[in-house]
Amino acid sequence: MRQQQGEGGSSNVFSMFEQSQIQEYKEAFTIIDQNRDGIISKDDLRDVLATMGQLNVKNEELEAMVKEASGPINFTVFLTMFGEKLKGADPEDVIVSAFKVLDPEATGFIKKEFIEELLTTQCDRFTAEEMTNLWAAFPPDVAGNVDYKQICYVITHGEEKEDE
Repeated sequence: MRQQQGEGGSSNVFSMFEQSQIQEYKEAFTIIDQNRDGIISKDDLRDVLATMGQLNVKNEELEAMVKEASGPINFTVFLTMFGEKLKGADPEDVIVSAFKVLDPEATGFIKKEFIEELLTTQCDRFTAEEMTNLWAAFPPDVAGNVDYKQICYVITHGEEKEDE
């Protein structure tokens, strides 16, 4: 991985992400930076939340969001904040390995019913609504199989992989 210097002494924040991820974060930053001044402010947050239908966000909540950064939130700070939040996230191969335990024949698929039973009866149990959302995002095939590698990709990259 290459490291980029500059932009506020952020030594290697850019090396934490793939170029495509940096571009996606830049697009998100641009959407949030409603007044296009290069800094995300309370007003920017209020405006972008309003566009998503959250109209009555308290000033204290907005201040708490902005205070998560050590100073003004420019793009480098924004990227650094995401890097810090994602540090604890497991890499894709770790998540895929966890699913492979449930796929002894190494088909790349797990039965929908099996996943549903696990997610609704173990540990942090999924609600019916969460299961509905899961199947809407990752519909099983006609045989009821779920492509867990696709789920892992989206968990770690945040979007569906383009068919290659």
